Amino acid sequence: MRIPIFTVDAFTNRPFSGNPAAVCLLENDLAEDLHQKIATEMNLSETAFIKKLHPGDDFTKSSCFGLRWFTPANEVPLCGHATLAASAVLFHVQKNTNSVLTFVTLSGELKARQVEDHIVLDLPLYTTYPQVLQEVEELIKAAVGDMIVQDLRYSPDTKKLLVRLSDAYDRSVLEGLQVRAQRFLSAEKTGKVKGLILTLKGNSSGEHKGHDFYSRYFAPWYGILEDPVTGSAHAVLSSYWSEQLGKKEMLAFQCSRRGGELKISLRDDGRVDIAGRMAIVLKGNLTF
Repeated sequence: MRIPIFTVDAFTNRPFSGNPAAVCLLENDLAEDLHQKIATEMNLSETAFIKKLHPGDDFTKSSCFGLRWFTPANEVPLCGHATLAASAVLFHVQKNTNSVLTFVTLSGELKARQVEDHIVLDLPLYTTYPQVLQEVEELIKAAVGDMIVQDLRYSPDTKKLLVRLSDAYDRSVLEGLQVRAQRFLSAEKTGKVKGLILTLKGNSSGEHKGHDFYSRYFAPWYGILEDPVTGSAHAVLSSYWSEQLGKKEMLAFQCSRRGGELKISLRDDGRVDIAGRMAIVLKGNLTF
């Protein structure tokens, strides 16, 4: 069997930064177990599989495809950066002629469109709710030690815990924080957290001015100690920071070692547009 495969760095325009995802183009049905085996082999945070929905579909001309995402450990219900990567392969490699692509996924229909050098993803927007500290105290201590936590929220739809650090800290503190995410697995006793977001309000002055908020994201429950740039986490962060800052248009930066920038726009229909750039760094074929 021969499957075209690509590696795309998402939420960046520079190779070897942003968040890498593998993208497989499936001309034919793939045995169910092979999705996970390929994702484990690629060993990136996500491998995306684009599937034709009808026999006559064409990667260049059709506008609607099936899309699934797998980590090295399991399938996930939503992945923003791998959706951006999949869109980049269709728009830039396959030269897809449609202005808007629709993906049928476990999170419903997701749309992607090109706007200049960005790809804009139309994603669900997830509300967060106040979280009692006592329930997750051990997990937070494992993540940030004795740092001051200003706010604590939980997103039941995504099982993500949002930890906002004090406004007294700046980006360099968040970037320099040594996080041993493996410890989260034993520290999380509730069974309800599957992703941990650390976030910080942006700085209106200094060298990094212009970003409304910063974040880092950890998901050892899915086999990802730290994810470089995370679209799904920003589907949670967008609703939180929009409410906190009173803004619908925001610029975010995820402060991982690779780093990446996301343009955010809350829509009137209760969803969110998240835009990013991308760099295609590998083109090849899986053969087995």
